[in-house]
Amino acid sequence: MTSRKAGGGTVPRTTDGDGTPVPQRLLAAATRLFAEQGYDRTSVQEIVEAAGVTKGALYHYFGSKDDLLHEVYARVLRVQQERLDALAGTDEPIEKRLRAAAADVVVTTIENLDDAMIFFRSMHHLSPEKNKQVRAERRKYHERFRALIEEGQEAGVFSTATPADLVVDYHFGSVHHLSTWYRPDGPMGPQEVADHLADLLLRALRP
Repeated sequence: MTSRKAGGGTVPRTTDGDGTPVPQRLLAAATRLFAEQGYDRTSVQEIVEAAGVTKGALYHYFGSKDDLLHEVYARVLRVQQERLDALAGTDEPIEKRLRAAAADVVVTTIENLDDAMIFFRSMHHLSPEKNKQVRAERRKYHERFRALIEEGQEAGVFSTATPADLVVDYHFGSVHHLSTWYRPDGPMGPQEVADHLADLLLRALRP
């Protein structure tokens, strides 16, 4: 999975034969193996063989298996952060913005359930530096979500009986628990689960 340079050296190709970027192939392979075998029982050799690339390609795009684990979660969180910022920044009434944000994080988590399951099972394997980085990224998301709750509380739309921090913990506790019980072939689809949990949150905040 390399291409020649004019000077005789080699660099990893950015895509494989069917045009799939190598980083995506590596992440897909790592995600599947981490979900099936566990992070600690999956070797770098198994990942590169499953992705059809060399170890050199892996280390070109990711410094280590640790970096792969971090990216499995970070890519989902980046999407969720972008969507939350967009939802929070509209001109809709605060209760509609919060409900949309509360439902969106449920849907996007279910759509990436393997990633969430892998991360929460394996986060303790991250290096202290990566662990700190992930916690900072999650805190940024939670703070943006909490700001919506506080906005509604200050406007008198939401009850102030429960501190906003506890409300955030209440909702995200449900979100983080999804990987332990949700099944794609179960009785409810992602949006239905999201609607139920978002409605529960809004009812808890009703004055």
